Amino acid sequence: MEMTAVVIKEGFIELCSLLKLENMASSGGEAKQLISSGLVRVNGELESRKRRKLVPGDVVECGGRHVKIAVE
Repeated sequence: MEMTAVVIKEGFIELCSLLKLENMASSGGEAKQLISSGLVRVNGELESRKRRKLVPGDVVECGGRHVKIAVE
């Protein structure tokens, strides 16, 4: 499993924003659709909250990609 690190400056990033930032979704609408369709996991568990606040250490899985949140 290949994991990419995303460095954030603030204390958190919202799930929808991360999906767009990492090109897992091309738009906010697509990001919301991925989440509501059960295609996104956070820390190994299905996530249904579109505005879930991700903090350093969280791992997001979507479309075969794994992204870990890190702090600057």
